[in-house]
This record gives sequence, C-alpha cells and structure tokens, in this order.
Amino acid sequence: MARMSRTALPPAPVFGEPVLQGDAPAVLDFLSRRRSSSALTLGGAGPGPEEIETLIRLAARVPDHGKLSPWRFIILSGADKTAFADRLEALAKTRGDDRAVGKLGKLRAPPACIAVISRPRDADIREWEQVLSAGAVCTTLLYAATAMGYGANWITDWYAYDAGACAVLGLSGDERVAGFILIGDAAEPPRERERPSPEALTQVWKG
Repeated sequence: MARMSRTALPPAPVFGEPVLQGDAPAVLDFLSRRRSSSALTLGGAGPGPEEIETLIRLAARVPDHGKLSPWRFIILSGADKTAFADRLEALAKTRGDDRAVGKLGKLRAPPACIAVISRPRDADIREWEQVLSAGAVCTTLLYAATAMGYGANWITDWYAYDAGACAVLGLSGDERVAGFILIGDAAEPPRERERPSPEALTQVWKG
C-alpha cells in the first residue's frame, strides 16, 4: 500500500477559522476494514521524524473536554527503544521473572513506538473523561499509522503498570501509560478476527 506523504495533509486550521466538514466515504471504507497487525510482524525502517510529527499532530485533535491536554507522548525508536527494552529486561531479571522478559519481544520487534501517557489535570472535568481522552489519542494514533500504510498495534503489557518500568520511562507519580502504539511495516496482511454482533450489544431506549 502506498503511504501518504506528510505534504498530502492540508495545513492545520488556524485558531477560530471555520473547519470545513464533509462526506468522507474513504474513511468509512477504511474503518470497515481496519485491523491491528501483530506486533511481532512489524519491521522495516518505520515512520521517520516527519511522519511521527504528523501522527502526533493528528492524535492531538481528539475530543478533549476543557482543552486540558491530559496526555503527552514519548517517542521510542532506534537505539533508544532498544536501550529502554534492555533496561526493562534487566529489571525483570533482577526479579527472576523470565515470563516478563519473554513478553518484551512485542516491544523490541517494531521499529517505532509512541507511548501515550495519561496525565489527568486538577480541573472541573472529571478524571474519567480525561482518561477517556487519552484512550481516544491511542485510537487515533493507531488509525492514522494504519492509514499511512504502516502496520500498527496498541499494547500495554506488564511494563505499562509496573512502577519500576514506569520510572525507567520517566513518568511522574500521577501519570499512567494509556498505551504503547507500535508501528512498522507489516510482514503480512493481518487476518480478520471474530467480531462481536452489534445487535447483541445494542439497546434502543424507549421512554
């Protein structure tokens, strides 16, 4: 699949100007077939700095009640991502946790990772809404990377919740990992998985 170039995007709207909306059948077609790629199948060079910048620009447009930006991004790529995984491996080995070491393969394989960090603010907006906004950021990154032609996967795993691992990542006490978005060239197209029945999950409320 040909990747969109960074220049294919229109410039970001200027504050206060009308933002034109319209039919986007290509987006509906994309959503009807969207599928995460297995992290272990992701390789290649991955997105470059300009593509990463574009992904973050798009992700930052998610709904954000109160305009709090209750999230931030940490980019992990190349030798730095390897060093991060090495430190997590060392941490797990000090605990004799071979299972945790084995789970680092998903982090090591893809060439790029964007960690989305949830950081709820002290505000009138409920914390739950702020956390949901961070989830929306993860979803948008996943969709945008896939729309660029990359394979992508949203994971958490033990190092999203472990205090020692979060310290290695540089998180403060009130921050949490909403997700690691792994990005690279998919070695093979992902196969469709079983999907839930919309009818079984939908109720029409009647007064």
